[in-house]
Amino acid sequence: MIENIPIPLTLTGIVVLGVLAQWIAWRVRLPAIVLLLGVGIVVGPVMHLLDPDAVFGDLLFPFASLSVAIILFEGALTLRFREIHGLRGPILNLVTLGAAINIFVITASALYFLRAPIGVALLIGTIASVTGPTVVVPMLRAIRPTPVIDKVLRWEGIIIDPIGAILAVIALEFAMKVNNTEIGWVLGKLVVSGTVIGVVAALLLGGLLKRHLVPWYLRNVVTLAVLFSAFTASNMLAHEAGLLAVTVMGVILANTRGLDMEDVLNFKESLTVLLVSLLFIILAARLDLSSFQTLGWGFPLFLFAVFFVARPMAVFASATGSKLSMRERGLIAWIGPRGIVAAAVASLFALRLEVEQVPGGNLLVPAIFSIIIASVLIQSFTSRRLALAWKLAEEQPLGVIIVGSGKVAVAIGESLKKAGFDVTLADSNWDALKRARMGGLKTYFGSIVSDHADHHLDLSGVARLLAMSNRPAQNTLACLHYRSELGTDGVYALRTSEDRDKAQMTLSGSLKMPWLFDDRIDDLTLEKALDSGAVIKTSKLKENYTLANLIERSEGLAIPLFAIDPKKRLLPFTSSDDPPARTGWEIMAMHLKSDSPARTEGTDADPPPAEPAESA
Repeated sequence: MIENIPIPLTLTGIVVLGVLAQWIAWRVRLPAIVLLLGVGIVVGPVMHLLDPDAVFGDLLFPFASLSVAIILFEGALTLRFREIHGLRGPILNLVTLGAAINIFVITASALYFLRAPIGVALLIGTIASVTGPTVVVPMLRAIRPTPVIDKVLRWEGIIIDPIGAILAVIALEFAMKVNNTEIGWVLGKLVVSGTVIGVVAALLLGGLLKRHLVPWYLRNVVTLAVLFSAFTASNMLAHEAGLLAVTVMGVILANTRGLDMEDVLNFKESLTVLLVSLLFIILAARLDLSSFQTLGWGFPLFLFAVFFVARPMAVFASATGSKLSMRERGLIAWIGPRGIVAAAVASLFALRLEVEQVPGGNLLVPAIFSIIIASVLIQSFTSRRLALAWKLAEEQPLGVIIVGSGKVAVAIGESLKKAGFDVTLADSNWDALKRARMGGLKTYFGSIVSDHADHHLDLSGVARLLAMSNRPAQNTLACLHYRSELGTDGVYALRTSEDRDKAQMTLSGSLKMPWLFDDRIDDLTLEKALDSGAVIKTSKLKENYTLANLIERSEGLAIPLFAIDPKKRLLPFTSSDDPPARTGWEIMAMHLKSDSPARTEGTDADPPPAEPAESA
C-alpha cells in the first residue's frame, strides 16, 4: 500500500495529521504527544501507510537532528537566569546529582529486569534520564502548577536534554567497546567544541542583532542560518556536540542585556510545534511492535523502577536543603515525561548498534519508547488531579491585570476582587495608585511594558489584561506586549476619549483589538457615570432571568461589562463580540442613574450606549 502513495501526498498527510493532533490535544487539554504517538503507530506499524525510511531515506536522521537542534534552541531562549532566583540549587542538583541517580537506578533496572548487557543498559539509563521540554512544557500548560514547580521542571527539561545526549554518546562508545582513553578524549572534545562554538555563535548573532545590522524581516532566517551553522560545525568536530552548542547559544542570547529576541522566539515556537508534530509521528511510525516482546517478563518491574524509584530518589536527593515543600517535591518527582530528544537519540543509536551487531542492541528502542509512552500517558491523566489535590495548581487562572488606576479602573478592580478574582492595578503614577491601595487592591508601580515589569510582575495565574488607562498609546503597547503571553483573547483595551477624538490614529490590521464593553463607550463616559451615582453589580442568570431580562428590568440603564461562567472564566463584553451568557452564569454590569451622562452623551452618529446591550 505504501508504494501506491505519492511522496508529496505522504508528506502533506504527515503535516495535516500532526497539526490536527495538536489542535485536538488543545481542545481536550491533553499533551499533544499522546495523540502524535498514537497517530504515528496507527499509520506506521498498524496500517502500514507510512514507512519513514522509504520516504526520507538517508535524510531521515539529519532531518531529525536539525529538528532537535531547533527545539533545544527554542527552549534555551526561554531560560533567563533572573527567573530562577532562589531555585538555582535544586535545578543544578537535578541536572547533576539527580541525573546521576536516575542513570544508576535505570541502568541497574535494565541490567536485572531486561537482562540487557552492561553497555546497552548504561545507554538505556543515560537516554532515559532526559525529560525534555517538548513534553514537559505542554504538560505544564495543562497542569498550571505554582510558579516554583513550573520553573524547576521547565529548566530541568531544557538543560538535561544536551547533558543526557552527551552522556548517551559516552555510553554508546562504552557499548561499542571503545577503551577508556578514547572515551575521555571523546568527552573532552565534545564539551569543548560544543561550548566554544555555542559561545562564538551567540556573540556573533547577538552583535548583529544589537547593532541592527540585520533587517527586521531577515532576523528569523539569519538566526536559523547561524543556528544550523553552529550545530553542524560542532557535530563535525565531535559527534552530538551540536546539541550542547545550540543550548549554550540560546542561553547566552536569552540573558544578553539589551537584546530583544521576542520575535525570534515567537517564530521558533511556531516552528517547534510543527517539527515536534512531524518527528513524533515519523519516529513512532518506525516502531516494530513485535520488538516490545523482547523486553520479557521484567518489563513491568523495569517501568516501576523508572517511575517509582529512580525519579523520586533523584528529586528528593536534589531538593535536600532547599525551600521546596514535601508536596512540591512530590509533584516534581511525579512529573518526568520523556520527549523527542530521547526518541530521536534512541532511534539513531539503535542503527549504530545494529550495524556493529552489538548484543542486546534490539532492546534500546522498545525500552526507551515504552518509557516515553508510559510516562506521557500516566502522568498526563494524573498530574493535574494530583496538583489540585495538593493545592499546587489553580482550578482556573483568576489573575487580572488592569493597566491604569483611574476611577473606572479602580471601581472595576474592586468589583472583580469581590467576585473572587486576583486583581493587580499597574500604573507609573504613584499618586494615582493611592486610590487602588486604599481600596485594598494589589498594585504595581512602574511602566507595564518595562524591563522591570518583565522581571518583577508575576504572570503566573494571570488570564486577562484590561488596558484602562487614559493614555491610548500605553493601552496599545500593553496589549501588544502581553498578547503573546496571554493570547489574543486575553488582552482588551477600553476606548479613551482621545481615541474617539482622533479616529485617524486608530490602529489597523493585525494590531487591532476589540474595545471593552462597547466602542461607543469610553473612559470619560464611564467616569462621569460613576460620578453621577452609577454602581457596578453582579447578577446571576437563571432560566427565568436572562441577560435580556436584566436589560429590560433596568429600563436600558445597565451596561454589561463581564460574564463569569460557572468555572470562573472572565469573559468581557466587547465591541465585536458578546459572551454566550447562559443559565448559571453571572453578569457584572454598571447600573446607571436615569440622568446619567452615559445615557445621553456620545457623538452625533452614536446612539445611547445602553441600547446595544438590549440586543446582546
